[in-house]
Amino acid sequence: MNAQSRPRTSDSGIRILLQEACKEVGIPVVDAELLREGENTIFRLPGRVVVRISRRGQEAVARKEIAVSRWLEANNLSAVRVLPEVGRQPVIVEGRAVTFWQELPGHRHGTPGEVAKALHALHALPPPRHFELGPLSPMARLRERIEAATTLDASDRQWLRSQVDALSVRYDGLAENLSTTVVHGDAWGGNVVVTEDGETVLIDLERCSVGPREWDLVSTAIKYSSFDWITRSDYVEFVDVYGYDVAAWSGFEVLRDIRELRMACYVAQQAASQNKWADEARTRVQCLRGLYGPRPWLWRPAL
Repeated sequence: MNAQSRPRTSDSGIRILLQEACKEVGIPVVDAELLREGENTIFRLPGRVVVRISRRGQEAVARKEIAVSRWLEANNLSAVRVLPEVGRQPVIVEGRAVTFWQELPGHRHGTPGEVAKALHALHALPPPRHFELGPLSPMARLRERIEAATTLDASDRQWLRSQVDALSVRYDGLAENLSTTVVHGDAWGGNVVVTEDGETVLIDLERCSVGPREWDLVSTAIKYSSFDWITRSDYVEFVDVYGYDVAAWSGFEVLRDIRELRMACYVAQQAASQNKWADEARTRVQCLRGLYGPRPWLWRPAL
């Protein structure tokens, strides 16, 4: 489990919840270090244990993430591993799912070529038989994020809502004619990491699902075409290693627009509790609305 991001605050309430969950599984809470607060709250405990606490109502997602990790391990594909001492996961405390993981050794984000290789291996796996991954839901939680984006004005929020509606229709029409496979669901370089000994590891498995492979590939494509975060040679390496250029596909713009919308809404939601992201959130929405000219746009990566 990724343990490199840093926290923004310390919350005594979440620490009490952590203590209750650890007590239930028999793990002592000593020197718990808050690593990250975002979609999930993540702590590190001594003994290279990482504890992940979801938002409320995410029990099914947490159960799937545990199942996916174990399934990938059984198929010899490197991914973040659950803590073997805790057999039954997740633990539910106050409506929040708590899961326990083995901390990864030191690692870095995967290069485009490394991401492509890992995705090619994942996409080659047949779907699991003993549990349901469920279909890809590219619009998941977008409406909740828009409602939480209190730093945006009413006009921007209404425009974002209309985009969710329009892109949902476009995606449904596109998906009818696409073949599907197992997809990671959020396949950017920070979720495909490389350890100090050279092992490439998939992390953050909560959006793993069954959907078009193009959804995983578009995240790297737009790093080049929409934001200029990687070089052309980086993207050429990605295409060469994977063996397919999603940017040359006729449906690329639909998935590109959805992914950009997701990225804008995520930062807008974060800005509500971290004011340092407020200007970036407005910039991203204005770009989507056509007020900043053509791509590539100068978006600040939200790591």
